[in-house]
Amino acid sequence: MIALTETNLPDLTLLSRGKVRDVYSTSSPEHLLFVATDRISAYDVILRNGIPGKGKLLTQISLFWFSKLGHIIPNHFVTADIDEMPEEVRKYKDQLDGRAMLVKKAKVVPLEAIVRGYLTGSAWSEYKRSGTVHGIPLPPGLIESQQLPEPLFTPSTKAEQGAHDENISPEQASKLIGESIYAQISQAALKLYSETAAFSHSKGVILADTKFEFGLVPSTTSLTNEETLILVDELLTPDSSRYWPLKGYEVGKSQPSFDKQYLRDWLVGVGFRKGLERGKEGEEGHGWTIDSSVVEGTRDRYAEAVKLLTS
Repeated sequence: MIALTETNLPDLTLLSRGKVRDVYSTSSPEHLLFVATDRISAYDVILRNGIPGKGKLLTQISLFWFSKLGHIIPNHFVTADIDEMPEEVRKYKDQLDGRAMLVKKAKVVPLEAIVRGYLTGSAWSEYKRSGTVHGIPLPPGLIESQQLPEPLFTPSTKAEQGAHDENISPEQASKLIGESIYAQISQAALKLYSETAAFSHSKGVILADTKFEFGLVPSTTSLTNEETLILVDELLTPDSSRYWPLKGYEVGKSQPSFDKQYLRDWLVGVGFRKGLERGKEGEEGHGWTIDSSVVEGTRDRYAEAVKLLTS
């Protein structure tokens, strides 16, 4: 299987290439085409080679969660059936099938809505230094990978591609996007996390943390210019979440995972550090290429997560 790292849809207008998704305009003024490629990033660096089939796995699990969580908050998903998409999209069915979604256009809220249920990653690093997570004080004596007393909403900035998101406090986030929208997002994110974490646990999977993205669309029920908050982008994928196997879970150490942590650990092990985003020391400009065994291992972990959660 060959990885699709870049789409080629010459009759469509490309709006952006993100870390994973290629976004196109369509003849429908209210909709966009989201295509999940097989690109993969770590530490905000897009690796040169992709993970074959990854985009289809991301789409599959996003569709599952969009359907399962629609009662909490509406989302941007319209259809994943290529035959139901605008005519100019259908001619690329062979390239798009299984990895494309037609979605509603939305005004994206410039905030990464992160919810953490366990003490790991950058949250663990901050806690060791200061006893806080995103500036929020936590009880003393917590250890790595421990479940938090309650899930925490820990926002970050939404950086442009190539830049790094910055962890910020809830107070800073509220000032950034406004108190009303902040309150809506934090409440929705915590409810989404809690329901998803409980379901995942029943499937033998721990959802340690995840990132949601939100947007605003014109209200269909209001006679004023009010806007409705919806979920956008991907949802609860191994790219945007930390999933751990419940079996073997043990506090006080890092956990095996079904997500990008495996790739991150390999990347650090072969010499990556801040400042070397463009390649190995002495080989800057050549980028980073994933070893074939790590490509296979990453895909296997993603596929296992999707199977466990959706079957």
